[in-house]
Amino acid sequence: MPQIARPKVVVTHKLPETVEARMRDLFDVTLNESDAPMSADAIAAAIANADVLVPTIVDAIDADLIARAGGRLKLIANYGMGVDHIALKTARERGIIVTNTPGVLTDDAADMAMALILAVPRRLSEGERLARSGQWQGWRPTAMLGRRITGKTLGIVGMGRIGQAVALRARGFGLKIHYHNRKRLPEVVERAVDATFHADLDDLCRAADFLSINCPHTPETHHLIDARRLDLLGPESYLINIARGEVVDEAALTDALESRRLAGAGLDVFEHEPAVSPRLLALDNVVLLPHMASATIEARHATGEKVIANIRMWADGHRPPDQVLEGWA
Repeated sequence: MPQIARPKVVVTHKLPETVEARMRDLFDVTLNESDAPMSADAIAAAIANADVLVPTIVDAIDADLIARAGGRLKLIANYGMGVDHIALKTARERGIIVTNTPGVLTDDAADMAMALILAVPRRLSEGERLARSGQWQGWRPTAMLGRRITGKTLGIVGMGRIGQAVALRARGFGLKIHYHNRKRLPEVVERAVDATFHADLDDLCRAADFLSINCPHTPETHHLIDARRLDLLGPESYLINIARGEVVDEAALTDALESRRLAGAGLDVFEHEPAVSPRLLALDNVVLLPHMASATIEARHATGEKVIANIRMWADGHRPPDQVLEGWA
């Protein structure tokens, strides 16, 4: 792999100022100063003579766009962990390396999952709105009744870094941990969080009072949680999703919430972002957040540093530390 002293880098979204300053020092970088989303045509024009593209998880780097890239483009250094927005197969066919930023938002995402696990059954959003409305008439024994989480079963779908971090937090609140994963975790890891493995996702759904989605979006996980599995959860269960909206059939979820076949949901992600279904907006048994699980200053800076490290390693002629390999899920 040839070395490039000062690679030409294109960044699609505004990044933290310290990250942008580092990029200016190290690279010949074109930044998006306005932070307005770049169209496919604008990205294609920008990467016609670029060595590196730095997209975010909301940029559709599909096969057509990659095909329009100039011959210089050899690295897509994604600002974020998920890469379901990038046509990985097409990139590999064109000899373009793709990197991501694993590990930097584990704690932040797990904190948000735990926050939603607490907020939904205890009706925090409803209570906050009532307190602001001027219509609260004081404490009453039967007012704003929610459900206790201690002693309940948390089912985790996807027991990677974030799933394990959620499990550790949930144990502190007295939740029993069950999980489904492509591969069973080593016994030592299971013991650390006292986790029970379910090879069959249907069995996990039947057992769970809370189902936390922590797996990536891939063709295999698209609508993994569908109407049938939502019915397996039952009317006293809750769904929490901080991963990707497409993992859950949102229309089926909305049906279940409207009919009270599901007790509630906490959603940080949506199937058609940034659009949020008006049907979901009308419900009082769902907490809705604007894809903010990783939105901490620390995570954003750490993500930028990962991107920079990947670019520098590649420019020095080495394999980047966070290269997305074939078979990534």
